[in-house]
Amino acid sequence: MHQVMKLEAVVALFPDLEPVELTAWIEHRWVLPQAGEGGVWTFHEIDIARVRLIYDLRRHLDTPEETLPVVLSLVDQVYDMRRKLNAVSAALENQPQEIRTAILAVLRDEES
Repeated sequence: MHQVMKLEAVVALFPDLEPVELTAWIEHRWVLPQAGEGGVWTFHEIDIARVRLIYDLRRHLDTPEETLPVVLSLVDQVYDMRRKLNAVSAALENQPQEIRTAILAVLRDEES
């Protein structure tokens, strides 16, 4: 099931998150909900997960606002690298066994 929410519903998920704060996150482009008619934002599951990440960084890890762009950029890079590694892994699964074995041997040599 795909969850789609409006700003007020997203704010209600977090005990001390105010609409103005979430709006600032959107203005900073830390969260990128879909803009609908009349400037109403629509948050999908990925947007809600991003809000949860930023909320946790701010509230639970006391990450200063000025360092958030760097932290979010690094998190995005990790997720992008993970996506690429999954694609490489899937491509390798479709290769003949001798190619997979050769690649694994090279990777093991790199580790030593």
